[in-house]
Amino acid sequence: MAPDIRALVDRLLGAHPGDLPCLVYGDHGQSRAEVAAAVDFEAAVFAAHGIGEGATVMLQVPPSYTQVHVLLALWRLGAQVMLVDHRLKPPEVEALRALCRPQFMVSTGVPGGSLMRFEAQYELVTSRRADGRASATAHVLVQFSSGSTGSPKVIGRTAASLSDEIDRFAALPGMPARGERLLLLSSTAHSFGLLAGLLHSLLAGVTVVFARRVSARDMLAAAAQHEVHAVFGTPFHYEVLGTAQEPPALPSLRVAVSGGELMPPETAERFERRFGVPVGESYGTTETGVIAMDVSGASRPSVGPAAPGVVLRVRDGELEVLLPEGSPYLHGSAGERYADGWLLTRDRARIDAAGGVHLLGRGDSLVVVGGLKLDLVEVEDVLRLHPSVTAVVVVHAGATEAYVSAADGDAALEGELLRWCRDRLADYKVPRVVRVVPDLPRTSNGKLVRRRDVLHALPGSGCPPPARHGPTPDRIRAAPPPGSGRHPRAPGTAPGPHSTRRRARTMQTDVHQEIRAFVLSTITEDMNLPLDTDRVTDDSPLGTGGIDLDSLSLIELALRLERRFGVEFPDDDIEPVGAMKLGDLVQDVVRRGATA
Repeated sequence: MAPDIRALVDRLLGAHPGDLPCLVYGDHGQSRAEVAAAVDFEAAVFAAHGIGEGATVMLQVPPSYTQVHVLLALWRLGAQVMLVDHRLKPPEVEALRALCRPQFMVSTGVPGGSLMRFEAQYELVTSRRADGRASATAHVLVQFSSGSTGSPKVIGRTAASLSDEIDRFAALPGMPARGERLLLLSSTAHSFGLLAGLLHSLLAGVTVVFARRVSARDMLAAAAQHEVHAVFGTPFHYEVLGTAQEPPALPSLRVAVSGGELMPPETAERFERRFGVPVGESYGTTETGVIAMDVSGASRPSVGPAAPGVVLRVRDGELEVLLPEGSPYLHGSAGERYADGWLLTRDRARIDAAGGVHLLGRGDSLVVVGGLKLDLVEVEDVLRLHPSVTAVVVVHAGATEAYVSAADGDAALEGELLRWCRDRLADYKVPRVVRVVPDLPRTSNGKLVRRRDVLHALPGSGCPPPARHGPTPDRIRAAPPPGSGRHPRAPGTAPGPHSTRRRARTMQTDVHQEIRAFVLSTITEDMNLPLDTDRVTDDSPLGTGGIDLDSLSLIELALRLERRFGVEFPDDDIEPVGAMKLGDLVQDVVRRGATA
């Protein structure tokens, strides 16, 4: 008999003695008994709201103790939980709500949460929707993934599917075991963090440790304070950890696994050199859960063999996964991704003689941004809704770029379209740059051309190859023309009365110029963000309306400045960087004692 979700929750919470540590954040921890009591309390509150077996609940709460308690409590009542990323904007959430029509909405009452800070507890708001519908299927977890049509794919998992995947993780050699501590950096709103990180740990008796912020200092402080044995994160987390200056010794660390996107080999190598532990890979999809995994990291460049019980095949160069229990797609969102019992991943792949899965890239419009999947068609659909837009193409090569033709397009429209996207899309989905061009090229049969090099070469694109491009002229003031300010002293002219002051200013300017050049090269080369440095001045904002660095990019920039110039950015000083102009940041780094 297939397990129901209530039995699975009981199994997870009852697998080990109640006094065993379960969740830890800073100096505050919860035992398994305390977690179970919190789940019972939340379940009683939700039951009083009328939530019970078969009820549908859309849950949008940032990763936290609260999110864990609420998810398990809703499952204990037999509800179907629609798990929504806390970073999604209200229009995105409303679109999902209108599609799925949950009976209840549970959130913090504040759209989004801090992308940089973990909070243990959140106040909740529960509301009932008049147009909500009860569950018509056995799915207990509903997640959303970008779809090949630009519309979100609605993906359901049954209790049996979740239970099987947890058991797959338990069968993998090297996974964290009872009494060990796991630093969980991956979001519990997504499959790897939720299944491999949280639910497997509940079953295995592993203590889950959370870091205060996504910074090398905080992640390593949590790892050292709690003497963690394992780390689960995305390639971004390992990149940040690899930049740490004088990292603490982590003698207990034995396992590190990356999920969400393919780990760049140089990032894995840097982490291993720094901490002495190779980084393993976990590859999967929202639809299937884990597909292949190598905890040890010894299989790179493959992502490891198929997980226990997973059946794979490669057809026409693309990887397919057997899902005999039926399509995971709900609300007619399958498209052509499921056929005859097989899930088409759209990942190009090959399987070697030893069974190792080698990923060779995407076969459709789906890309990965910071470990999160993004369908470029979804961005195109949002831009196409703008009344001035007649055609749009969105491409991605390290960063997302949009090319738009408009009835009355000019440079001012570019900034307006970026703001349009920010109001309607999660931050990671917003293009780094929008270019308005007179016309978009088409093939002989009328299809829009999607080659990035062709789009770069368009008249009016502002992207003459091979120069990098970035924020538009209306958002970054052009530098004054040559000759509009001071004039160089002619050869042989005697120094004026301020020459000594000028020499001192020149010495100071050398440091300023070095910092400025480092910031720009970091953004364009190391972080691979599109930016036309010729258009950047000291008055260019680093955040919204300028260079448009998001919170994770600000963290990375601060870490690289620390390493290069020997300065320190306390955690509370990183977020304000986003409100600075480039010149302000340069001055700030100098004030912190930058050394060339």
